[in-house]
Amino acid sequence: MDTEEGSELPSSKLGTKEHWDATYAEELKNFHENGDSGEIWFSLSCQHRLVDWLKKNVSSKETKILDIGCGNGALLMELAEDGFEELTGIDYSPAAIELAKQVADTDLHSHNIQFLVVDVLHVDDSLLHQTNFDVILDKGTYDAISLDPLGAEEKRSRYIRSVSALLANGGIFLITSCNWTREELTKHFDQMLSPEAVIPAPTLQFGGKTGQTVTSLVLQKHS
Repeated sequence: MDTEEGSELPSSKLGTKEHWDATYAEELKNFHENGDSGEIWFSLSCQHRLVDWLKKNVSSKETKILDIGCGNGALLMELAEDGFEELTGIDYSPAAIELAKQVADTDLHSHNIQFLVVDVLHVDDSLLHQTNFDVILDKGTYDAISLDPLGAEEKRSRYIRSVSALLANGGIFLITSCNWTREELTKHFDQMLSPEAVIPAPTLQFGGKTGQTVTSLVLQKHS
């Protein structure tokens, strides 16, 4: 979605904690009843693209990786299957973290993932205070914050400060968005992070125009 410079996205229930608590409570119920581990946001193919990029560009399997808004933990579980060892997932929804823990318990590769109930906007009050990560991932959380009906612009600023505080100097931040373009994301984070790469996504053609519905951008923290 293209927006005018400096504009905010229209608010939505997708930006509220109440929506995500209800969503993950339902997914937790479904997991108990039929073993369905829940939705993978932005599709499984998008998740594979992110994991493939990390496998090619992150040399150490002991790299400390944080997934913000981890949901059911699917992204971290795929990284665990590929041998990454220092994995942490946070989400502000207790039901999401409970789902992630229970799904991980069924996966032989995922015993090393730490899942924590943490609101990234209040990270100073959490167990992650003063923790630095080499890689931080976000697949949709910044989008959700941008849709919050109550103070989205201020919350986006707090989010950016939290990411910078959690990221080690020279560390990389990999953000995936369907609401902000590459140029908009670069501008939002430019005080603290510099763009390093774009992870290619399939293009679509409509009305004679070609474009992407999802942007995955790699940024690096200023040293």
